[in-house]
Amino acid sequence: MLERIANRIDRLNDWVGRQVSWLNTILVALVCVDVFIRYFLSDSSAWIMELEWHLFAAIFLLGAGYAFQHDRHVRVDLFYTNMSKRDQAMVDFIGTLLFLVPWCLVLIFVSYRYAWQSFIIRESSPDPGGLPARYVVKFLMSIGLFLLLLQAISKLIRTGITLRDTRKNETE
Repeated sequence: MLERIANRIDRLNDWVGRQVSWLNTILVALVCVDVFIRYFLSDSSAWIMELEWHLFAAIFLLGAGYAFQHDRHVRVDLFYTNMSKRDQAMVDFIGTLLFLVPWCLVLIFVSYRYAWQSFIIRESSPDPGGLPARYVVKFLMSIGLFLLLLQAISKLIRTGITLRDTRKNETE
């Protein structure tokens, strides 16, 4: 049953990651348009630059669970690669349980309150011609962290299974 939960979480983050990856194409096109307008037409718009920031934030935040799932996150690796599979699973399990899960929970709570306050006041860009509804990108923090938390749960399940299986193999 736990493995089915982990598989569903993995499928969700994989789907979100693949959808979000298309935002990279949109972002590159938008930056090209911005550069053309700025340097060839000598004009600039605040909304274009803000949309670039918002797209980058969406890519980074919503892709965090996908990156963690596919082990594309930053890891300080001094000893990890030389460890046994069981020891790697133990490091992943303890690190995820003691650091990643609490960090996600705290940041989800804080970012949700931050985004909610922005929503209550209907925060928009302070720049003339900027984007309205700044709270939308702020809610992406909570959503992205929730997806990362789900992926951490999947990691805990999978490393727990690895630890159980390696223990069985050692006793047999």
